Order: sequence, then structure tokens, then C-alpha cells
Amino acid sequence: MFTSFNINYRSGEPIYQQIYNEVVKEISLGLLLPQEKLATVRELATSLGINPNTVSKAYQMLEQNGYIYSAVGKGSFVADSSSKLAGLKESTMNNLKKGLKTASNLGVTKNEVVSLVDDIYEGGNGNA
Repeated sequence: MFTSFNINYRSGEPIYQQIYNEVVKEISLGLLLPQEKLATVRELATSLGINPNTVSKAYQMLEQNGYIYSAVGKGSFVADSSSKLAGLKESTMNNLKKGLKTASNLGVTKNEVVSLVDDIYEGGNGNA
């Protein structure tokens, strides 16, 4: 099950995308382990107070991208995506380095960057 699920209903980001992002985050942090059974679509929809189709769409995206798999009659489970996540983290860090170098060359201050990072890590949308 999900441990620290955060959905912002006022965000401009679609709820299915937020669910997707939260599951990937929990897998990446080791809060959801390979072979672990996920909440059913109905259980998660009920607990979040949303339409089951929204959860279903997120689960479909997660399955298409190799983060989860479904077993007919048994449910959805976390796939072993550790190598995929490691590659994604490395790629993201490289992109972040390039972006920070560009920002520095454009005169963005360290304080502005730190403020942006703080805002994002505190659940903001990066418009600090």
C-alpha cells in the first residue's frame, strides 16, 4: 500500500499524473518494493475520494512504463524497475547540472536556485 501519498486537488496537474508521480516516487525511495501488491483501483479511488477511472489511467501509465505489472484476478504489483530508475536518476542529474550551468551563465543567483529547490521539495510548483 501507499505510505505517504500526497495529492493536491487544487494543483493544475491532473490527478492521474499526481498518482503516477507518487507511485514512481515511492518506488524510487524504496517505500514500495518489487512484488509488493498495490491497492486496488477501487480501494485507492475510495481512499482519495476520486473516480476509479482516474486511478485506472494512472495504473495503466505505470504499467506501460514498466513500474508495475498486473496479474489477472490478483491485482497490481510493483515491478523490479531498479535499473530503469537508476538510469532515470542519472539522466535527471545530468540534465539538472546542465540547467544549473545555464542558469548560472544567465545570472541566476544561488539564492534563487536554493529558493526554487526549497519550494519544489516542500510541495510547491516551483514558482517561488
